[in-house]
Amino acid sequence: MAVYTEVSFSQAQELLNQLSLGDLQSLEGSSGGIENTNYFVSAEQGGVVAHYVLTLFERLSFEQLPFYLNLMRHLARRGLPVPQPMPNALGQILHRLQGKPAAVVNRLPGKSQLTPTPAHCAALGAALAQLHLVGRDFDQSLPNLRGLDWWNATVPVVLPFLDASQSALIRSELAYQNHVAASSAYAALPRGPIHADLFRDNALFEGEELTGVFDFYFAGVDSWLFDLAVCLNDWALAPQTATPDAARFSALLHAYDQVRALTQAERRLLPAMLRAAALRFWISRLWDLHLPRDAQLLQAHDPGQFEQILRERAVHPVTLGAPA
Repeated sequence: MAVYTEVSFSQAQELLNQLSLGDLQSLEGSSGGIENTNYFVSAEQGGVVAHYVLTLFERLSFEQLPFYLNLMRHLARRGLPVPQPMPNALGQILHRLQGKPAAVVNRLPGKSQLTPTPAHCAALGAALAQLHLVGRDFDQSLPNLRGLDWWNATVPVVLPFLDASQSALIRSELAYQNHVAASSAYAALPRGPIHADLFRDNALFEGEELTGVFDFYFAGVDSWLFDLAVCLNDWALAPQTATPDAARFSALLHAYDQVRALTQAERRLLPAMLRAAALRFWISRLWDLHLPRDAQLLQAHDPGQFEQILRERAVHPVTLGAPA
């Protein structure tokens, strides 16, 4: 989250009025993330104070956003701990503020666990599998906008910022991922709506209980295995390294597999998808670092982390045997 577009107290109150959410008590810009403008909002109604997140979308269009917001509503209505978009009197959940698309969702309880235990990883793995299963009957579709087509388009843009070693790595990995994507094994992967960005700071816990999964604005239809690989590359790293932590990696993977059993094609391609997930975030972090947008409270992420993860996954692939 970041602040690209400033919202005044009166502007926020006007939107709350449209949504019948009460009197604005506080409006605080958020410094996390890099894609959208986000504010934490508190509103009082009937003596009760409720907490929300107001988002102005800086890149996503009015045409794209119904997929994300309706997916969140679909998952929340099925009992997953996902933010609910707030409707106006006409039932609309996509709004306009400062000429930009906007949404207000309820703020979920808990806090992120940036040093998760195996128990946290297990809870996350089970929830991710449930998200995939519940999303199967979601009736809208949108490609993963940060998928292979975007990688192919963006790598030439970031190449001038790389040294010879980095350039060789990113070119060879992109060629490898194009080869994998053209294979029959990849075509056999189960797919559906995915979160695509479920890092540790996009989940909330109270103790070891998962209380929230949020920030669905990179979601799209893609392979479920890619979504799992994104999580494994972030949640299951040994501290200060690019090496998987065996206990956390096993806990997350086993919990996922218990809810939705991995297919043979998925088990074979997990090493490739771990590399794909590392490549995706290396590219996007290079892009954000070297081609930044102006924003208050913006905190860029270090692309070097995912360069190292990609190198580690390529040299020491994680392999899975047949299911027990």
